[in-house]
Amino acid sequence: MPADTDPGCELCTGSPPEAWALAYLDGEPAAEGTREAMLTLGNGYLATRGADPEASADDVHYPGTYLAGFHNRLSGPDPPYGDESIVNLPNWLPLTFRPAGGEWYAPGRGRRRHEHRVLDLRRGVYLRDLLVVDHERRRTRIRQRRLVSMANPHVAALETNIIAENWSGRLEIRSGIDGGVVNANAAADTGTCGRHLTDVATGADDPETVWLTAATTGSHQRIAVTARTRISMLGAARSHATHTVQRPDDVSQVFGIDVAAGEQVSVAKTVAVFSARDRAMHEPLSAAREELRCAGAFELLLGEHAAAWARLWDRFRLDVGEEHVWQLGVRLQTFHLLQTLSPHTIDLDAGVPARGLHGEGYHGHIFWDELFIYPYLNLRLPQLTRALLEYRHRRLAAARRQAAAAGMVGALFPWQSGSSGRDESPDRVRNPATGKWVDDHTGRQQHVNLAVAYCVWRYWETTGDLSFLAGHGLELLIETARFWAGLATYDPSDDRYDIRGVLGPDEYHDGYPGRPGQGMDNCAYINVMVAWVLARAREACAIVGRHPGAAPWRDVAIGDGEGRRWSHIARRLRLAFLDHGILAQFDGYGDLAELDWDRYRRRYGDLRMLGGLLQAEGNDPNRYKISKQADVLMLLYLFSAEELTGLVRGLGYDFDPARIPATVDYYLSRTAHGSTLSRIAHAWVLARTDRRRSWEMLLEALGTDLTDPEHSSTREGIHLGATAGSLDILQRCYTGLEIRGDVLRLNPLLPDGLDRLECVIRYRNLLITLTIEHQEVRISAAPGADPPVRVAVRDRSMLLSPGATVTIAMRGKETPAVRPDRSHAPQEALRR
Repeated sequence: MPADTDPGCELCTGSPPEAWALAYLDGEPAAEGTREAMLTLGNGYLATRGADPEASADDVHYPGTYLAGFHNRLSGPDPPYGDESIVNLPNWLPLTFRPAGGEWYAPGRGRRRHEHRVLDLRRGVYLRDLLVVDHERRRTRIRQRRLVSMANPHVAALETNIIAENWSGRLEIRSGIDGGVVNANAAADTGTCGRHLTDVATGADDPETVWLTAATTGSHQRIAVTARTRISMLGAARSHATHTVQRPDDVSQVFGIDVAAGEQVSVAKTVAVFSARDRAMHEPLSAAREELRCAGAFELLLGEHAAAWARLWDRFRLDVGEEHVWQLGVRLQTFHLLQTLSPHTIDLDAGVPARGLHGEGYHGHIFWDELFIYPYLNLRLPQLTRALLEYRHRRLAAARRQAAAAGMVGALFPWQSGSSGRDESPDRVRNPATGKWVDDHTGRQQHVNLAVAYCVWRYWETTGDLSFLAGHGLELLIETARFWAGLATYDPSDDRYDIRGVLGPDEYHDGYPGRPGQGMDNCAYINVMVAWVLARAREACAIVGRHPGAAPWRDVAIGDGEGRRWSHIARRLRLAFLDHGILAQFDGYGDLAELDWDRYRRRYGDLRMLGGLLQAEGNDPNRYKISKQADVLMLLYLFSAEELTGLVRGLGYDFDPARIPATVDYYLSRTAHGSTLSRIAHAWVLARTDRRRSWEMLLEALGTDLTDPEHSSTREGIHLGATAGSLDILQRCYTGLEIRGDVLRLNPLLPDGLDRLECVIRYRNLLITLTIEHQEVRISAAPGADPPVRVAVRDRSMLLSPGATVTIAMRGKETPAVRPDRSHAPQEALRR
C-alpha cells in the first residue's frame, strides 16, 4: 500500500473503478477551489460545490449552492455595482462534531492525518474518508456519502459515519443551515460580490428538523431550505439529547450521544430546497416541508438516485475503452455537463450559464456557449435542446428592444444576459495581468445572434421537429436575419454589401490601431455566417409554408421585397483575402504587424493572457496579427470544408478548398488560446489535416482540470462549452458524423491515440449505437416501430431500420464494404 494511504480508510482499500472515479488524496490548499468545483454534485435544477461540511468560506474553501436560472442584481452606486449574478444560496451542508468540551472540528483545527475524497461518477455520489486527531490525541474518523438527487431535483442528502477510534465519552454533533452566505467565488467580478440574501427567517419543526427562508435583495425571490438530521448507532439503540440554536442568519441543532471507543454513530442529513420560481406549489417553505416529510432514508434516496444516473449513462454513453487513460476524462466531462443540463432542466426557464452551476464565474451569465453544447445534446437529449432554445425565444422581445435601441430592426441577443434577457455585458473588466480596470468592448459581439440561429437550424436538421421550427425557430431565424440585413450597407460601385463596426469571436481585436472599441469591417466569420443565416431563414419560411396546419398564429412571414433583398445580400457580402488565397479575418488584417512570438514566449512563457500582457506594456493588441481564440477557423468548426467552400463560392469568390490546410496553419500559428473554447475549435479543424495535433489539443482540453488544478480557472465553475465541445469532437468530429439533406453521414477518421470509440446517439427518435474502429464501423439500431433512417458511410448510402445492425469494413478512403450482421437483424431489416 502506498505511503500516503491509510489502512483504516475504506476508500484506500476499495473504491469505484478508476475509469469511473475522480479521486483526491489529501491535497494542497492552493488547489482546493478547483477540487471543490470538480467535486460538485448537481441535477440540472440544484447544485452544491464539493466543499467540506465543516468548512466556511475563506481563502481556501468556498461552499456554494446554486439553482438554475436563479439570479439577482445588487443595488449600489455606479459600476462596478449593478450587475446581475447567479446567487449563492443558503448553505445546507454544515455538519461537524466534537468530543464534549472540545473544539468543533473545522479545517485548521486539529490535525488532519488523512483525507481521501472520491467522486463516484457512475452513481453520482461524493465519498469522503477523513481521519483527524485533536490536541488531546483523540482520533476520530469520518466517513461520508453525499448526493444531490437526480431522481428528485429538490432533494439532497449527506450521510456521515463518525467513529471514535481511541476515545470514549460524550460526542456532540452540530447540523444546520447557514443563510449568512455571500457571493465571493469570483473575486474579479466585484459588481456581483456581496450579500444577495435578506429577510432571513429560521425555525425548528421538531427535534430533527430545522428550516430557513430568505429573499433576494433585488428580485425579491424567496428561497426555502428544510433539513432533517437523524442520529443512529449501528447495532445499538441509545438515546440522545437535542437542542436548537437560532442566530440571525443561521439555524442549527446540536445532538449529544455517549460513545465507546470503536463505536460508530451514523448521521443522516436530508434537505429539500424550493424557490418561488418553482411550479405546482403554494409557497416555498410549505413545499420544502412536505418534500422533506416524504423523503425516505439515505439508502432509499441513494437507490433512486443511482437508478436515475444509470438511465442517463445509458443515453449519454461515450466509451473510448475502460483501460484508456482518458476514459475517466470523457466521463467526467459528461458528468459535469449533466449536472447543469439534465432532464430536470427541461421544465425550467433557464439558459446555459457559461460556468455551469459549479461557481460564480462570469456572474452565471449566458453567452454563446450553447453553440458548442447543443450539437452534442441534439444527438442525445434533443428535448433538452428544444427547451433551452425556447428559453431564448421567450427573451425575443428583449432582443428586439436591444436592436431597436441600436437603431436596428430585427432582434439582437446580448453578449451576456441573465434572467430577463437584458444586456448584462460589463463596460469594464480587470486586466488579469495587472489587476487594473480597463475598458471592455466584448459586449459588441453581436454574433451571439448568429450562434442562436445556427443552433436553431442544426436542431431542426437533427430532429425534424416541425412544431418547434414553426412555433419558435422560424421567428428566431427571421428576426436574426432582419437584424443583419439591416446592418449590411450596399456599395453599388462593385455590387457588394459591407458589414462594418463589428467584433468577431477573436476578442483581441475590438477596433483598428488607434481606434479601440469601434469594431472591424467585413469580419469573415460574421459575413459568411450572415449569408448562411439569410438563406436558412428563407428556407425555413418555405418549409413551414408547405405545412399550413403547423403555421404559427403569429404573423412571422417575410415580404417578397424583403426576401429578394436577403437573397441579394447572401450572394454579395464582401470578404477580404490575404496572399495565396487565405481568407482574411477582416478588412485590413493583412496590414497589421507580426508579433515576435518567440520573444514573448521567452519573456512570459504562458501566453494565454497575451492581450493583457500587451496592455500591461502599454501596447495595443489591435496592432498585431494575433488571436485570442479561433475566428476564421470557427467557420471550419461549424461547417465542413465542402459547406464552407460552397458558401464562399456562393458569395462570388473563386475559393480553392486546397487552401484550407494553409489557412489552418496560418491562423493557428497566430493564436494564443486565451479561451478554453479555442483548443476545442482548433482540435476540430485539425482532425482531417493533422490528427496528432488534433488529438493533443483535445487531450489538453480534457485534462486541464485534472493535471493542473492549482492554475485552473475552474475554481469559479466548469466551462460547459469546453466540456460539451470536447465530447462532441469524439461524437461527431472523429466519427465524421454530420446531418445534411435528411441523411446521417459518417466519415470516420480516428486519431492514432484512439483505437476504438463507441457511443449511443438519437437520430429522428431512433437509438443508434456506433462502434468506430480504424478498420471497421458497426451501426446498430434499437428495435422499435420508428421508420428507417438513411445513413451514409463515406459514399455508400443505405436505409437503417429499427433492430438492424450493419458492419462496414473501412478500406482507406475508398468506398467501404458493407455487410449486414444477421446475428442481430434479419436481412430484410436492412434495405439499401
